[in-house]
Amino acid sequence: MTALVEAEGLVKHFVARRSAFGRALSHVKAVDGVSFTVEAGKTLALVGESGSGKSTVGRLVLRLIEPTGGQVRFAGADIFARDEAGTRAYRRDAQLVFQDPYASLNPRMTVGAILAEPLALHAIVPAAQRRARVAALLEMVGLQPRFAPRYPHEFSGGQRQRIVIARALAVEPKLIVCDEPVSALDVSIRSQVLNLLRDLQRRLGLAYIFISHDLAVVKHIADRVAVMYLGRIVETAPTDTLFAQPRHPYTQALLSAIPIPRPRARRERTILPGDVPSPINPPTGCHLHQRCPHAVERCRLERPALRGDDHATACHRWEEIAAVAPVPVDEGRSVTLERLIGAFAGADVRGGSGVDTVRVGR
Repeated sequence: MTALVEAEGLVKHFVARRSAFGRALSHVKAVDGVSFTVEAGKTLALVGESGSGKSTVGRLVLRLIEPTGGQVRFAGADIFARDEAGTRAYRRDAQLVFQDPYASLNPRMTVGAILAEPLALHAIVPAAQRRARVAALLEMVGLQPRFAPRYPHEFSGGQRQRIVIARALAVEPKLIVCDEPVSALDVSIRSQVLNLLRDLQRRLGLAYIFISHDLAVVKHIADRVAVMYLGRIVETAPTDTLFAQPRHPYTQALLSAIPIPRPRARRERTILPGDVPSPINPPTGCHLHQRCPHAVERCRLERPALRGDDHATACHRWEEIAAVAPVPVDEGRSVTLERLIGAFAGADVRGGSGVDTVRVGR
């Protein structure tokens, strides 16, 4: 199948410090040579702790920021080479679902006006048909058309996120970047929003780039997962393969920290010592070598390439350590999405006090 989105060698550096004369003295290397593809109707999840570069990749794919290097091709065309008219057309093809539904809706506009605005900007339907189109969008996300005259503050968090999704759907996109779309929601309604996203994908053939800390959610919504560490993709594979047979030491550490919703279950933990290095001055070679228990001199000197076709890993020694993979998350048992979310209350990959861990709750 032909890829809808192709990112090749994406690089994004932000100026961290300037001299008195405006010359850049140091840079934050937020994204450092990232490549991936997303097929139509499929979901790619970008996973990693805060500061790994996931959201920056999402902003680059949407052309909200310009890259330092690399390309993003959408349907075969480079999005950064488009003129103003081409960029405007791309805005219709690629949309964003924000993390915080409380901050992403204009409090001074009614829901009907919020949904009608993109219809007018992109001339989706004639003015006389916009009210009917707004009603259809509300029904599509599980809300009643009679809610159109209401304001955002009259809705719950889950309802607001449904409105945000409806706004993204208004322009009939082919790709939606979901940046932590359920992390700000109550645990009880996360599964409802995720089920809505999956249903819309099946009905409309949407492609998702799903940015998340929540590994339990990613396991059940993504077709493919790319694990990021300090601006680089260190492992990418089909979701079931990555959770069952993680190759990279960083992926193994993340998966071993996911809580099991059974009190008596026991599993060996993989703990990485030390702190995450600064993206202003990242380590040479493999970015993980200072914390990896398997690192050798080659890891310090040589950057590992992402090797492999369907299951690719950026590790010089993954073949040698493959036999030390952690126990899979569900230990061979079936666990429903609702049960995972209810038990974990959101398993978030964070960096903290010298250990990469998965924290339960907020």
